[in-house]
Amino acid sequence: MKIPTESIKELRSRTSAGMLECQKALLQADGDIEKAVEVLRRHGLSVAQKKMERVTKEGIIEAYVHHTGKIGALVELNCESDFVARTDEFRQLARDIAMQIAATSPQFITAKEIPEKEEFDPQTDCLLNQPFIKEPARSVQEIINQTIAKVGENIKVSRFTRFEIGRY
Repeated sequence: MKIPTESIKELRSRTSAGMLECQKALLQADGDIEKAVEVLRRHGLSVAQKKMERVTKEGIIEAYVHHTGKIGALVELNCESDFVARTDEFRQLARDIAMQIAATSPQFITAKEIPEKEEFDPQTDCLLNQPFIKEPARSVQEIINQTIAKVGENIKVSRFTRFEIGRY
């Protein structure tokens, strides 16, 4: 089956995946762009799962301050190499996660951190489970998995803090 170049370009613009990955996904989905998006998401998840145990000792600390100047967030986002930490994709991910923290005020990174016998909703109180503010149909973890597939390294949120004027 011959895949039109326009379809590959459209899928690439929607997912930021490489040209070859987009072509393969479209072939697997018989040219259906929506199905190809799902194929790429599943592929990103499997790539991320393979890299989960890799050590992440490099990374960046990103800050976000809301335009009002009354809410801000810091996040430490780690990866495997300094090379990846300097890429635009990684820096944008760190910025987006800091903005997510400022907007949604999560209490934990993952549900594993919730103390026993405590009443917290993992969907709203755990950063990685939250719907991503820029794309609510996907979780923050899915966005991280997409970047892992793109850059080829494990990525982890190590810690974060949120500041709001008048709240301690």
